[in-house]
Amino acid sequence: MEKLRDKYAENTRRVLLDTGLRLFAERDFSAVSAEELVRTAGLTRGALYHHFNGKPGLFEAVFEELERRATERISAAVADLTDPLERADRAVRTLLDVSTERTYRHIVLQQGPIALGWARWRELDQRHLGGVLLGIVDTALAAGRVRSHPAHLIAGAFYGALTELALTVSESDHPEQARTQAASLVADLIGGLATGGSPASE
Repeated sequence: MEKLRDKYAENTRRVLLDTGLRLFAERDFSAVSAEELVRTAGLTRGALYHHFNGKPGLFEAVFEELERRATERISAAVADLTDPLERADRAVRTLLDVSTERTYRHIVLQQGPIALGWARWRELDQRHLGGVLLGIVDTALAAGRVRSHPAHLIAGAFYGALTELALTVSESDHPEQARTQAASLVADLIGGLATGGSPASE
């Protein structure tokens, strides 16, 4: 009986997440009501508040799911590479690819800071993407492929640059072109920090 309850609870949570993902991707956070969320999901307001404590909590859960997917995608993209600079270049290009995709762009980059507030948005973004970035920097430093600076400063500098570039790409009228230009710029930044060559894609 307990397993059935757990399965029902997980299914209810999944339905709310999927509904939130669809509606938050279609419209701005402020334009989606809690009533619409539960009506579309075929559930009650009690279910929404039980699992997510309301609309803001559901949005945050959707946001984190998209961030997890992005992190997994970046990790998979660099898994077959051994050169730290190639890994950095591929990671950046993958993140910028993700940033041009409509759902991620709208929910994470455009509505995220509004719905969550800038401080919470940054905290969650760093929790997911910051760890991946720091790992790549640590590997590059250990291999002697980048100039010797504290890892957290290098990671912080690139995190800040990538955050602004991703936001700029998301707001561009021509996101694909902006993405290509941003990737080229970051490749130059990585190359400027390198001690022995620059990313292979250059």
